[in-house]
Amino acid sequence: QVQLVESGGQLVQPGGSLKLSCAASGRTFSPYVMGWFRQAPGKERDFVAAISASGGQYYSDSVQGRFTLSRDNAKNTAYLQMNSLKPEDTAVYLCAVRLGSEIHSDETQYNYWGQGTQVTVSS
Repeated sequence: QVQLVESGGQLVQPGGSLKLSCAASGRTFSPYVMGWFRQAPGKERDFVAAISASGGQYYSDSVQGRFTLSRDNAKNTAYLQMNSLKPEDTAVYLCAVRLGSEIHSDETQYNYWGQGTQVTVSS
């Protein structure tokens, strides 16, 4: 059974940092794209960033320069380092895996999803 489990979300002050993790189990995801999306209350799910098997990365404009992706294929885990956090970054962050090699920002292109981890940016 395939599982994606996110962790690392918590309450943080504006300007602070967090590192989210997405641990995958049930199959190896090293050949595939791992992505992050977020959903704020009452809003649609938005693309945040994604990383390909070769390490290529793509970020949404809203997080470019503040968030950084990485992955450890040996651990089947992806990470999202979030710096200079803003209140508008508050959302449930979900990781997803796309069974393909090309990065997509369209959530319908992703095959597996985690349950999400809450990030709250507030003073």
